[in-house]
Amino acid sequence: MESTGRIILVIDDDPDIREVLGDRLESLGYRVVRASDGAEGLDLLERQDPHLVLLDVEMPGMNGLQVLREIRKRGRDVTVVMVTAYGTIERAVQAMKEGAYDFIPKPFEPDHIALIVEKALERETLKRGVDILTEELCQRYRMVVGTSPEMQRAVDVAKKAARSTSTVLLLGESGTGKEIFARAIHSWSERKDKPFVAINCVGLSRELLESELFGHEEGAFTGATELKKGKIELAHSGTVFLDEVGDISPEVQTKLLRFLQEREFERVGGTRTIHVDVRIIAATNRDLEQTVNAGRFREDLFYRLNVVPLHLPPLRERKKEVPALAGYFMQRFSKETKKAFTEITPEAMEKLLAYDWPGNVRELANVIERAVVLGQGPEVTLHDLSPRLFAAESKVDSQSLSYRDAIHAAKRQLILGALSRAQGNRAAAARALGLQRTYLARLIRTLRIG
Repeated sequence: MESTGRIILVIDDDPDIREVLGDRLESLGYRVVRASDGAEGLDLLERQDPHLVLLDVEMPGMNGLQVLREIRKRGRDVTVVMVTAYGTIERAVQAMKEGAYDFIPKPFEPDHIALIVEKALERETLKRGVDILTEELCQRYRMVVGTSPEMQRAVDVAKKAARSTSTVLLLGESGTGKEIFARAIHSWSERKDKPFVAINCVGLSRELLESELFGHEEGAFTGATELKKGKIELAHSGTVFLDEVGDISPEVQTKLLRFLQEREFERVGGTRTIHVDVRIIAATNRDLEQTVNAGRFREDLFYRLNVVPLHLPPLRERKKEVPALAGYFMQRFSKETKKAFTEITPEAMEKLLAYDWPGNVRELANVIERAVVLGQGPEVTLHDLSPRLFAAESKVDSQSLSYRDAIHAAKRQLILGALSRAQGNRAAAARALGLQRTYLARLIRTLRIG
């Protein structure tokens, strides 16, 4: 049978068992490596990086449980299935408590071996996929959050808060990465292996939001044809992220306050009290204190949410991070679109740095994605950038610039805008500006544009 490419390491001191297991697994298409004791098995583990280990419980010298502990001590998270005789089943059970996936009892049933191995490898495939996704998420988190002192202070507070169960309130403009922060806090907490459920509170009617949060009973309202569990209930033992919490209605505010105080609620249309254990992280781009003073948000709910407030500064206050963020997004979207973009030209980067980014990191990501999708590469050029960066031309500060510098800056902005609108066509840009093409070319050289 053709090999699947998956490697299975068999560690057993009995040569007959190694032969039986090896022959059966090879007949199923797996590549098998064999070890006669724990020390040899650990050596092969490092050299072969197997997808699965079949490990005998009872061996002379280092027994199976000791080998398992050494595998985990070395930081290897490979899936391990114990091989056990009748008298060592208790040890196999102990091994499962210490991280083994399953055990195979002797004597072997060929179909049983195939089933156990198949399911163990399915688990290993899923686990490796999760590890890759987790690493990608960590990389995305590191890049999007950035390295400015303000953001690093926010990260430090978030890590401390993650070790508690206290409610965190994330404050900042739209697009500053509040959901990324919420997911990071969840991943740093003891709840990291439990659900993370995000709920956007804006744009939903009171009835829909209440049902989304707390669920409803069958017949609770028109269209409620069956029982539906709310996201708070589904997130039991995990984390609930309430995005744009400042937009919820007074009625839902009351029910949310009661939940935060008592950790219990009733579904819409229900009478049974439901208790859940969840960690709440809320976010808003509003000034909640001002909203409280205006009578649109409950003061007692504000204090319940504002246990650990965390302010995320806008991108215009940390522009030094723009080059790294833009480079990260260029690589990410290049990979997604299978295009070979390698760098951003100095002129394009200058424009990115001059812009104030009202949409923050989210807007920067959108601008770079557009540039990669529409551009030819291998560089992101000035002409690939969104016209809105040129429409929002920076205002010249007459107090900080000399007359000559102010004129220079104004000329530069006019030409950059015309080139962008003409999609890089210099002849068209010259016509739009009422200039001769040769004169425009000379200005471009003088002003060091493109």
